[in-house]
Amino acid sequence: MCVIIIKQQKDKKVHKQTLKNSARINPHGLGVVWLDTFEVSYHKSKQYEVLHTDRPFIAHFRYATVGVVNKSNTHPFLCGNNTDELLMQNGTIRGLGSPSMCDSKVLAISLGRVKRQNWKKELSQYDSRFTTINTRTRTFQIYNKELWTKKNGVWYSKPNVLMDNLVAVYGTLKKGYSNYHHYLKKSVYLGGGETKDKYPLLIEGLPYMVNQRGVGHNVEVDVFKVSDQVLANLDQLEGHPSWYRREEIPVKLASGKVLTCWLYFNPKKVSKNTTFHKTYTQSYNPYVGSNNTNWYSGYSKPKHSLIGNTPTYKSSEFDWSQSSFDFDEEEADTFREDELLLDDEELKTKPFCVNCYNDLEFDGFSNYHCNKCDSWFTEQEVLTDSI
Repeated sequence: MCVIIIKQQKDKKVHKQTLKNSARINPHGLGVVWLDTFEVSYHKSKQYEVLHTDRPFIAHFRYATVGVVNKSNTHPFLCGNNTDELLMQNGTIRGLGSPSMCDSKVLAISLGRVKRQNWKKELSQYDSRFTTINTRTRTFQIYNKELWTKKNGVWYSKPNVLMDNLVAVYGTLKKGYSNYHHYLKKSVYLGGGETKDKYPLLIEGLPYMVNQRGVGHNVEVDVFKVSDQVLANLDQLEGHPSWYRREEIPVKLASGKVLTCWLYFNPKKVSKNTTFHKTYTQSYNPYVGSNNTNWYSGYSKPKHSLIGNTPTYKSSEFDWSQSSFDFDEEEADTFREDELLLDDEELKTKPFCVNCYNDLEFDGFSNYHCNKCDSWFTEQEVLTDSI
């Protein structure tokens, strides 16, 4: 949910791919405070190249969870009636906001009624990342700094836009397959290829590769560039390092380029007379839709699947021209609920953890897992508590 990027150094640029990742993951508006002038500008997220500059800035890419998609709900926000103080937030505060006004804007209005010296105490109670900017004194402050990531002198409120790890996948994580939708859909797909060396690929219900180089085939893989957080999620999925082991191997893309990629190996040993495969093909995708009856072998379809069967909303057709920014709150209140928020498949209603409100991941059977607090829930618990 959103990302804030703070670049203070004039002689460095944020990598264009990082900016593109930020816009792709957070497509609902870009607000910028330029630190050389402390002026504010608003843009569409897809205009991210405005940030590929030597100028220092604080930028906020929005992912809409509460409130319509328009300039009025694009960060930063004035803190109450204080025309000098601005607020940016990365996170969601449950219970704040309305169809017309996002939770961060409501918080900024409330913050304006709090003494400035008490802001740190006020904001530290939320599991969100904040920055406040004073355009008069030309200063800014980062809150909950322990939740931020600093790389190459640039602060990021979330590391998911920093996709610096190359991963080669050969099974259900391949593009379009079942686990791809949970783990890799928002990562950068570099293309298909094959392992430069031969390895054993076995399919026993589910596929697995064994780290015995020179045996088997040059296995077909898909290669992704992923963030540290996604890599950690994959480690958890594969049980690295206690079960599967993540090792670096050379992979040759279809273009001929050779990359060094992480790949997950099963620690088994195999004999040369075992049947090995060059590729794995998933016959069905269990996440195609609620009417799909062809569930992947080894999975049982839940009676009340929340995946592919969740309520969706029509995306807002804002043209983001200057006139579309001139929304007042009364006008925004006239929008129907099905016109308000969600944009494409990435904003479908998802089950959330009732302990920490993080999104839950479906394990393909009948359970849901929270990667943040490591809680597990049955399908019935999710249906009862989260929806």
